[in-house]
Amino acid sequence: MVSKIDISKTVPRDRWGEFFDQFSDGNRGRHIAIETISAELGDETLIQNAPLLAIVYDRPGKGNALVIEVGKDEVTYAHTIDAPTEVLTGQNAVGQIVALWITDAAGTKTLIKLEAS
Repeated sequence: MVSKIDISKTVPRDRWGEFFDQFSDGNRGRHIAIETISAELGDETLIQNAPLLAIVYDRPGKGNALVIEVGKDEVTYAHTIDAPTEVLTGQNAVGQIVALWITDAAGTKTLIKLEAS
């Protein structure tokens, strides 16, 4: 049973680089699950229970992509979101970020869920 996640806070685009740097530093090693929700392809779980290494944002002009890297000391899996358009955070009852909801230009949504620490 998944506890209720309040996905409501938008991260302003001009803060994405800083946000993902801080998020990566604060959550490195926490286990995550990545799911994609697409109108064309349906829902798909890409990875579960894998340690977060980093989330790297390349702004437009540098690639315009968000890369979610998992692995302990080196990248063992990476998921790239091309041309992200929106980043929302989901908090639990005590205000910790437990999920990220990222929409790309094609309308595909990627859900990153953090396992309880």
